[in-house]
Amino acid sequence: MAHFRGTIQGNRGRASRLGTAKSGLDVTANGWNGGVRVELWIQDGVDMANVELNGGSGRGGGKSKLIFRGPINGTHLD
Repeated sequence: MAHFRGTIQGNRGRASRLGTAKSGLDVTANGWNGGVRVELWIQDGVDMANVELNGGSGRGGGKSKLIFRGPINGTHLD
């Protein structure tokens, strides 16, 4: 059963993918000069996330910078 849902909108319309508690969800969106990667998983019953900036599809040499790692439970929105 799906626990996570990712959506994307591009020139071919909208698409979505589901992730389970076991698989998690790993999403990458890149431009030529930079991009972002979001990983979602469950740890000890808590939804967790990593958010990283990367060099994009045109450069960067695989470098990335972690900008957030922690629980995602809605309380950070207050």
